[in-house]
Amino acid sequence: MHFSSLSLSLTALAIVSPCIAHPQPVLRQDDSQTRADTIKSAFSHAWDGYLQYAFPHDELHPVSNGYGDSRNGWGASAVDALSTAVIMRNATIVNKILDHVATIDYSKTDSTVSLFETTIRYLGGMLSGYDLLKGPASDLVSDSSKVDVLLTQSKNLGDVLKFAFNTPSGVPYNNLNITSGGNDGATTNGLAVTGTLALEWTRLSDLTGDPTYGDLSQKAESYLLNPQPKSAEPFPGLVGSNINIATGQFADAQVSWNGGDDSYYEYLIKMYVYDPKRFGLYKDRWVAAAQSTMQHLASHPSSRPDLTFLASYNNGTYDLSSQHLTCFDGGSFLLGGTVLNRTDFINFGLALVNGCHDTYNSTLTGIGPETFSWDTSSIPASQQTLYEQAGFYITSGAYILRPEVIESFYYAWRVTGDETYREWIWSAFSAINDYCRTGSGFAGLTDVNAANGGGRYDNQESFLFAEVMKYSYLAFSEEAEWQVQTGGGNKFVLNTEAHPVRVST
Repeated sequence: MHFSSLSLSLTALAIVSPCIAHPQPVLRQDDSQTRADTIKSAFSHAWDGYLQYAFPHDELHPVSNGYGDSRNGWGASAVDALSTAVIMRNATIVNKILDHVATIDYSKTDSTVSLFETTIRYLGGMLSGYDLLKGPASDLVSDSSKVDVLLTQSKNLGDVLKFAFNTPSGVPYNNLNITSGGNDGATTNGLAVTGTLALEWTRLSDLTGDPTYGDLSQKAESYLLNPQPKSAEPFPGLVGSNINIATGQFADAQVSWNGGDDSYYEYLIKMYVYDPKRFGLYKDRWVAAAQSTMQHLASHPSSRPDLTFLASYNNGTYDLSSQHLTCFDGGSFLLGGTVLNRTDFINFGLALVNGCHDTYNSTLTGIGPETFSWDTSSIPASQQTLYEQAGFYITSGAYILRPEVIESFYYAWRVTGDETYREWIWSAFSAINDYCRTGSGFAGLTDVNAANGGGRYDNQESFLFAEVMKYSYLAFSEEAEWQVQTGGGNKFVLNTEAHPVRVST
């Protein structure tokens, strides 16, 4: 999840319940392979443009063929692309990225460093590459020392970043000056930013044998698992959005699954998948949050009561709006449902998936908007027909190559085996390939409900490589250890950047 990314990209401007989808004819193997090959080709197209015009910078500007350094200047697109390149078995790209990682000096940058973004992209990307190349893809790279560098550099990065947790409570600062050891002076940290560190930092401890990293992230998480004051938890498991860095106390009781809060809930169940013995409390908190979400946040548009979206809640008031970011929610319910054998969670997850599919299925481009609403008190006249037909209206039509809808389609496919969800993935990928593709890569759109997607944002987010391409490819590629499994059979768990991390053994 990347709740801060839209503002960054804008600067580069040049759901039917219970929602079981209708079965579709099973794809022939050769058709699946053709689609997988098409997605691999799109990945290579984006990589080739990045390599030609932007490497080793963070991201390609795919309209002007320039580059940006929004993620510390360490080559974010390269590190984010590693696990996808491994899964696609592209040894040329993998070796190029490994050679680059060996050259990064994580102690130097001119940028303010986001602990959250750096953890999920760089640390997650390197640890995932290490787990894959030391495990099921160990035949892909002949020089094992190049793989070892991934763990060495992960430790180096952890050592550079760990001062962020040196606060009175252990709740970290997010925005860091790694040169001075300073921060932005914030008094609070966000729920997602604080609660989306434990998987990567715990994995780093488990691989290095140094408990420091996991202990730091779990200390910060402890305040989220036992929220104080009690008023910060208006419904069981659902907690506020901001935490006081000095005390660990919640500063509000604003509840949502939107950006800023989202991946806290995502990681609760994923930590349990990672190690059910150590992280049973995380699972308990996810179950409480999931049950409360079904009871208190599920919302149905007046014009389309068959659809389900998630509202937000603050002090007795509901906000009937949501985000593309929030559409990971169906996947989270599906993962929790299959791992815990809870058909109620699975069915609710499929309802959320259907709702988010509607945001794609109802626009001119076949791609969903950045933000949307079903609050009837403020429907623009120009969108009244859209609301009547689709159950939502658009409040921001931007699309910056976000993955969350395809992500949830992927979980729906893996958990149910229903071909409908693979068709939805293919439709979404095809729309992105049609409307976002440029001569050198993929660009965001200014308006998904305008002809040709409106204008284009001159930025190719690194998560295009890590997430959009990976989730799309996984749906049509062969069975493998890194695929999401039903029940308790997962050997890997995907971090919020879709980097597969080997579960603890």
